[in-house]
Amino acid sequence: MSEASTSSTVVLCVNGTRHRLCLDHRTTVLDALREHLDLTGTKKGCDHGQCGACTVLLDGRRVNGCLVLAISAVGKQIITIEGLGTSSDLHPMQQAFVAQDALQCGYCTPGQICSAVAMLDEVRQGWPSAVTEDVADETIKLDDTEIRERMSGNLCRCGAYVNIVTAITEAAR
Repeated sequence: MSEASTSSTVVLCVNGTRHRLCLDHRTTVLDALREHLDLTGTKKGCDHGQCGACTVLLDGRRVNGCLVLAISAVGKQIITIEGLGTSSDLHPMQQAFVAQDALQCGYCTPGQICSAVAMLDEVRQGWPSAVTEDVADETIKLDDTEIRERMSGNLCRCGAYVNIVTAITEAAR
């Protein structure tokens, strides 16, 4: 009797480019990005989905890359911090983080930025949060409390939260 294979060839679409990879079935999106595609902007923090350092966009929605198996991302679009902008053409959220000095050590910044980009899209779509005053109203008032609640899955050890909220407010304009 032969053993079942523990790896498969998968095609992942990352930042608009298709990549054909042979991956162990247990490989996460985070590990595929960092170890197989050399996209190290996405950080490995807790590796348990608690810190948000590994946040990427999967079909436009924010996910913790450490919790999503790469094999389940086949056929979906993955956007990392590298795919949002370049050093010569920053995404508006990246520009806002720089302008507002919304980082200290920078370790959490890629996840914060990816999360913030998706969060603003959620707001535009009228998705309420736990602190949204009127969940029936599709026009959400994006104040500091709303931003803090929506970004609560992304932790910053340095405590740059005040500037992060300011940067998101700036980018939302």
